Amino acid sequence: MKAVRIHGFDAVPVLEDVADPVPRPGRSIVRMQAATVGHIDRTVWRGSFLRHPPFPYTPGVEAAGIVVASERYAAGQRVWLRGSGLGTLFDGTWCEQIDAPDEALGLLPDAIPMALGSAFFSPTTSAWVALHEVAKLQPGEQVLVTGASGAVGSLAMQLARDAGCDATAVDPLAAAPPPASADLLVDTVGGDVLSSVLPCVRPGGRAVLIGYTAGPTLALDIAHFLQRDVALLPLNMFRREAAGRAMVPELLARLADGRLQLEVQPFALADAALALDWIAQRGHRGRAVLVA
Repeated sequence: MKAVRIHGFDAVPVLEDVADPVPRPGRSIVRMQAATVGHIDRTVWRGSFLRHPPFPYTPGVEAAGIVVASERYAAGQRVWLRGSGLGTLFDGTWCEQIDAPDEALGLLPDAIPMALGSAFFSPTTSAWVALHEVAKLQPGEQVLVTGASGAVGSLAMQLARDAGCDATAVDPLAAAPPPASADLLVDTVGGDVLSSVLPCVRPGGRAVLIGYTAGPTLALDIAHFLQRDVALLPLNMFRREAAGRAMVPELLARLADGRLQLEVQPFALADAALALDWIAQRGHRGRAVLVA
């Protein structure tokens, strides 16, 4: 079978022939239909993550496909895959078939296209947990969202409005920034963007920090920050994955009936390098997905 392989940090991904997976207890063989290219994949590839599989390795922490062989799932079952070390501890999803831990799989409804089934988990659960588990969002609150054109940002906007809040996409380059009246800032980009938008949060408000595509550091005037009294709340989805997984049936139902929208950009498996470049471009919309 074919699989994308990485032979060193920042090395160009190579599509290679590898051995087909064989059945093992506690694991399922899945024929890939779609595999997402996300920022965590890029971070692992660049050597900036806490861990990585031994070289050469196949990236990919998310995917969707059809069960070929499994003790837990019926052959032919549509499934999504996420976590359990895929693409971080051992080979991931950028391949034609994968040998994945049973606990990494979840049932994918027929109404969800494979590309969307591959891409939904990280942004939908991150947006939901950021709003409802971390920020404790209340109806009627004023919410600002940075990076609203991206997957997590766009979903945060949709979910906040669905919860009865006034959600606004904030442009840090605008000539007149919003007044300091927001109850909550959902920041998906970090860096200088976060620094420039943070003063828009009212004293006593809070900011949930989700991403850092605009830079991993934040410069704070501590004296000013203490006077502002804004709570900075980091989102760590490794710690909160159980809360995200608990919401998957509801989030999939909203995607299936159109209450939630998530854009995907397809790439061929051989074009993994192009997908990695695409997700690094500021302002890209939706998620990159490698399709079979």
